[in-house]
Amino acid sequence: MLDVLSKIMDAFGAAIVVPVIIFFIALLMKVKPKKAFNAALNAGIGLTGFNMIIGAYTPIVTPAINRMVEETGVNLRILDTGWQATSVVAYSTQVGMIFLALGLALQAILFVIKFTDIFMPSDLWNNYSFMLWGSMLYISTKNLWLSIGLMVLSNLYCLVFTEIVAKRWSVYYGYPRCTMSAPHHICSVPLAMAMDWILTKLGANKVRWNPETLQDKLGFLGEPTSLGFILGLALGLAGNFMRLNTLTGWGEIMVIGISTSAIMAIFPKIAGIFASAFTAITDASKSTAKTSGGKDRVWYLAINDAAGYGETATLLTGMLLIPIVLLLAIFLPGNQTLPMVDLIAIPYMIELVICISNGNIFKSLISGAIWCAGGLYIITAVAPIFTQVAVDVGVNLPEGAMMICSFAVMTNHIMGILFLVFMTQNPLWIGLSVVVYIALYLFVRVKKEAIHTYLENMARLEEEAGIVSEEGAAV
Repeated sequence: MLDVLSKIMDAFGAAIVVPVIIFFIALLMKVKPKKAFNAALNAGIGLTGFNMIIGAYTPIVTPAINRMVEETGVNLRILDTGWQATSVVAYSTQVGMIFLALGLALQAILFVIKFTDIFMPSDLWNNYSFMLWGSMLYISTKNLWLSIGLMVLSNLYCLVFTEIVAKRWSVYYGYPRCTMSAPHHICSVPLAMAMDWILTKLGANKVRWNPETLQDKLGFLGEPTSLGFILGLALGLAGNFMRLNTLTGWGEIMVIGISTSAIMAIFPKIAGIFASAFTAITDASKSTAKTSGGKDRVWYLAINDAAGYGETATLLTGMLLIPIVLLLAIFLPGNQTLPMVDLIAIPYMIELVICISNGNIFKSLISGAIWCAGGLYIITAVAPIFTQVAVDVGVNLPEGAMMICSFAVMTNHIMGILFLVFMTQNPLWIGLSVVVYIALYLFVRVKKEAIHTYLENMARLEEEAGIVSEEGAAV
């Protein structure tokens, strides 16, 4: 059965599996078959469009990023080989395959019994994050039950964080009753909320670095396509600094500029098609998903993190963080991790930071840099174990690399801490991590509406600060 599940995921991928799930969910919610089919088809078109545009953009930008890394002359022991290689490792371990089935059943049951209002199986692919940490623990301890316990507890933590931010992500990115639950990114929620509160208290929300304000201040140069072109040129220049005397170098600079601009122009159109897939389910949920109290059950469908990648503030902030993260890797004392392949994945990593700050690029740069800096230390601590897992499943290490990692997946403070706690095999520490989860779960269940209201109020405060700043500038 596990082998069949693995083959299904490998053969069809998210662009097929997710539409099938959406189709059956729509039918269960009494949506007419024609509408259900169109919703599923639009979801498949949207996901395929996301994958095509990101897949085409990545190989254009990656050579410049790699050249920028190489020209720093940094000699760090842990090489980032990318999330794709990491997912292959996770799906190649026996412990990981156990959770592929267990996680699917757990997530579905918790939703059905209303333990959670997040339907997580619709983003089944990203379960490889749990599988990765569980496989690492098994390699270290040879304790199967401990490894399964870590994966289950990590999943439970992720569901709570998703409950917290579900409405804010849905509102900001414009996907009705949908949210992002990717385990490797959702764990940034506590840090993102704390940093947003601190930075707002310090007045950072008055620094109006968002796409709308930039467009007002810069005119046509502030439009998303123009900003994308300018940022792409800057990234191309950084990656071709030693080739400015060649036509090839300038050619790559211009291609990166126009490609980044294309992302800004095309992505919203694909996002519109993808968002339309959920209209029928949203409408149906208002009448079919009732709680025992007679009120609508507000639930959210987990969708792939690619849905937010190309949003203007997300992509701009992610691109700006690339050189910042490289500098952090070079100068942070004790760090041994060299981000490389996953640098282009930073927009995925900061989606929660962006939506919580309501698109404030200034605040998101600070919070995103702190998240990434902490991740460098987490990876430095656990990379030896991950490297051993990769070697055990037959991965050949890149030439010159002593250890490997995935910067996007393993930059995960919460799962990294849970992993280190379970590594102790100390019942007291493991029990404490369970108690913390229970307290967090109960708090969120009781205060969820208040938390959602707080996040929306903070977003509104962000907008009001901008209006006041603009009025003051006009005076």
